[in-house]
Amino acid sequence: MSCCTPDGSCSTDTATVEVDEGTTTVYNVSGMTCGHCKATLTKEIGALDGVLTVDVDVEAGRVSVTTSGEPDDALLTKVVDDAGYELSGRAA
Repeated sequence: MSCCTPDGSCSTDTATVEVDEGTTTVYNVSGMTCGHCKATLTKEIGALDGVLTVDVDVEAGRVSVTTSGEPDDALLTKVVDDAGYELSGRAA
C-alpha cells in the first residue's frame, strides 16, 4: 500500500490512534502440559469480555491476561477450572 493517490499526488494526512494498553495480570495455573493446553486456555480466556490478550507460558505455569479494566479473578478462575486446569491465584 502506498501513501500516494492514483493521480500521483501524495497524502500528508496522518491518523491518530489511541491505544488502550490495558491492565496485565499474571496468574499461576497448574495442570498445563502441552501446546493443546496453551491453545485451550488462550481460546477460553480470550473469549471473555474485556480480555485484550492472553499469553500462556506452559513451562512456567503462568498465564498473563491483559484486560481493558480490572480483571474479574473469580470469573477467570471459573473459566480456567472449567477448562480442566487450576488457577491458584495471582503470581507474585
